[in-house]
Amino acid sequence: MVQTLGVVLGAGFTIVALLLHYVSGTGWEPTDDISAELLERRATAVPETDFPEPMNRSIGGGGAVLPAEGAEGELAEGEESEETEGFDPESIPEDEVEHYEIEFAKEGETIEVASNETILEAGEDEGWDLPYSCRQGQCLSCGGHIEDGDADEFIRHSNNDTLSDDELEKGYCLTCTAYPTSDLTIETSETP
Repeated sequence: MVQTLGVVLGAGFTIVALLLHYVSGTGWEPTDDISAELLERRATAVPETDFPEPMNRSIGGGGAVLPAEGAEGELAEGEESEETEGFDPESIPEDEVEHYEIEFAKEGETIEVASNETILEAGEDEGWDLPYSCRQGQCLSCGGHIEDGDADEFIRHSNNDTLSDDELEKGYCLTCTAYPTSDLTIETSETP
């Protein structure tokens, strides 16, 4: 009986202690949520871009180079402005669309691609799982290498914010915005 009485008294004291603890409270208050403030501060430190953040090369370095002061929009005397925009494939009249033989080296097949269709789209139409991310020429995920030489001799980009002239000369292209202008052989999943 002494043992039963001890267990009952112990349980009773424990329940009373718990009730007193919860009634009186601990005095602890959670800290303020500062996550919104931190996100706002970070947003002011990161430059605005037109493409989704995972492809934003300016986060963590590698961002675009800003022009020197006073150089914005100014051309030297007699210098002509290069066309910075790519071409518009939708502007090609239907009766002027040409077709080219594109050999996909890694896939081991040659297919016909229209001059108003990207190399990436043509490969996807074949059911191939080709790499891509932004589909806007602003990352290197869809990179490819033209084995035959200078990329500008075989394709033209509707947009290319990533590859330098030197990389284009070495045969690299962005398959998501690359439209063929000649027959070529390309290795997909290749970046400089």
